[in-house]
Amino acid sequence: MTGVYGRALGGDADELHPNVRDRYSLGPEGGVTVGRGRMDISRGVHTLPALYAMASRDMLFPEAGHDVRFAVTTVDDELSGHEAMMTRRIFNFDGTRRRFDSATVWDERNERLLDYLGSGGLIATELHPRVEDGALVVEAGRQWLHRKGRYVGLPETMEASVEVRDRYDETGERYHVLATVENPLAGHVLSYRGTFTQEREARSDHDVERLKPMRGLPKLPPA
Repeated sequence: MTGVYGRALGGDADELHPNVRDRYSLGPEGGVTVGRGRMDISRGVHTLPALYAMASRDMLFPEAGHDVRFAVTTVDDELSGHEAMMTRRIFNFDGTRRRFDSATVWDERNERLLDYLGSGGLIATELHPRVEDGALVVEAGRQWLHRKGRYVGLPETMEASVEVRDRYDETGERYHVLATVENPLAGHVLSYRGTFTQEREARSDHDVERLKPMRGLPKLPPA
């Protein structure tokens, strides 16, 4: 398995369902995956001001809804010499379109996975992936506020507890995703759950540079 998740999982990647493994086996010279489906989205009430602010940076958002149209585009490339996977999620609410961008970077020196969220990679997070019954499960670890190569560690009260589960259902021939974001003080922040189908497309059909939430990484956060 190639790609940043394959590097992080090592031999455990063989335990992924073949379709999940294929979804994350892009590599810098691979194609682009495009998924389309529907999501049910919920959000808490205590973090609404923060969610509105995050929406302006193409991160989380304050809307909630049922059967929301969803699209996700994923491609592997490089950021300042680091292999990275760019993901753009689009949620189409009635009259409102929200975008959630991220760049998942493989830190080869320290053998860890880092996620940069939103335009400019405003929040950097260590990711801890594992395999459960063929599904990819990812939890967040340490988190930093990131600005132009400078990192400020977030205190536990401001950190988000994040878990994403990505599996494939052979009966329905669809991917299933469940993402939850919680905070120790505010409680439930945001979650989305739903299904989608996916196709792989040629890189030449996409502007890969425009899918990057940031142009480079002067340095990575402390190990």
